[in-house]
Amino acid sequence: MSIVKNDPKTIRGWVMYDWANSVYSLTIATAVFPIYFVKVVPKEVGFLGFNLTNSALYSYCVSFAFLLVALVSPLLSGIADYKDSKKSFMKFFVYLGSISCIALFFFSGQSSIFMGVVPFVLATFAFAGSLVFYNAYLHEIVTPDRMDAVSARGFSMGYIGSVILLIINLVVIMMPSLFGIPEGSPLGTQLAFVSVGVWWAGFAQITFRALPASQNKHPNSKGLILKGYQELNKVLKQLKNMRSLKLFLTSFFVFSMALQTVMYVASIFGSEVVKLETSELIITILLIQLVAVLGAFIFSRLSGAYGNIASLSVALIIWVGICIGAFYIGEGDSTMFYMLGAMVGLVMGGAQALSRSTFAKLLPADTEDHASFFSFYDVAEKLSIVIGTFIWGYIEVLFGQRNGLFALVLFFVIGLILLQVVRDDKLRPAAK
Repeated sequence: MSIVKNDPKTIRGWVMYDWANSVYSLTIATAVFPIYFVKVVPKEVGFLGFNLTNSALYSYCVSFAFLLVALVSPLLSGIADYKDSKKSFMKFFVYLGSISCIALFFFSGQSSIFMGVVPFVLATFAFAGSLVFYNAYLHEIVTPDRMDAVSARGFSMGYIGSVILLIINLVVIMMPSLFGIPEGSPLGTQLAFVSVGVWWAGFAQITFRALPASQNKHPNSKGLILKGYQELNKVLKQLKNMRSLKLFLTSFFVFSMALQTVMYVASIFGSEVVKLETSELIITILLIQLVAVLGAFIFSRLSGAYGNIASLSVALIIWVGICIGAFYIGEGDSTMFYMLGAMVGLVMGGAQALSRSTFAKLLPADTEDHASFFSFYDVAEKLSIVIGTFIWGYIEVLFGQRNGLFALVLFFVIGLILLQVVRDDKLRPAAK
């Protein structure tokens, strides 16, 4: 049975997965876990034979997790398209991520570093893996003229949901006595990790009920692993003749090395370099999330008026300004940090939503291999995280975190330049 596009019920279910999974992005990847990690892990730590700072170790953990995703997602998405089993794979990653977040409850200063590293890597791997199949649905459930708006709606739902849970967790962490938790106990933070796992898996059920059921097109097929590689090779051959799509992916890969790195190291930068208190960092993160809701819709409207390329270019120019401002921020300057946080929020949602919808618009209308194509999109994004966070960690070890901002500016500028050569009528402003 064919999928009915622009069905309100299906779209509501799809955007609810942003609501479900974004609590991982905010609580685990951005707000609570990074700060908790550098507090409970010694400043200088030996890990697998290397002597690292705790913040560099965190960056390398992010790199490793996304390297796993980059290696595995093309294979899985190729199989998903061949078997049309996107929902089954998505469920696997959701439950793996949920269990991994809950497992972080057992990570404390007295436990092995592996008790923090392994569940974090698995949760990050599962989060990114689930998005391969989630993003692939966008091209199937909505028409091109609605992709920007639906993509932005998904990101906005994610920001709202993640902020709600973060506020609940912050009340528990910052006012533990109200809940019978002793002052100074890590229990409030550990319960936050559990809440992420429960929220993620729980709200994902709405998405699973709404998305179209899987239909095995080739139930008797053999050698699915080889089929996955064949799908990957087929898309590679197709990309050779898709100039606009290929150029956009190159630009996206470069500027994502900076954008994604900012998202994963911002709280540690504020804690270790700017020397802000945990409460000040949390306020900044909440500010980013709230402004991001507005930013996603602003850039969706900009794309309608001026086109995708012009709108993305504006976002990248603002990102360059943010990095330059961060380099000159002084220790303890919470006001400047709040201002930069508001700017990050404005362009973070816009850049992410527009990147996803721009790629979807550039896909050939007659293809059925949506998951395989989105695998390339996700591999580009994940490899950009691998390289970006690794370079950040390496520069930190040699020269300190502040100097890592030079690399981020370079990535944004190169990505901006490459974006200007992308030409396609589907990216023009919407017709009046």
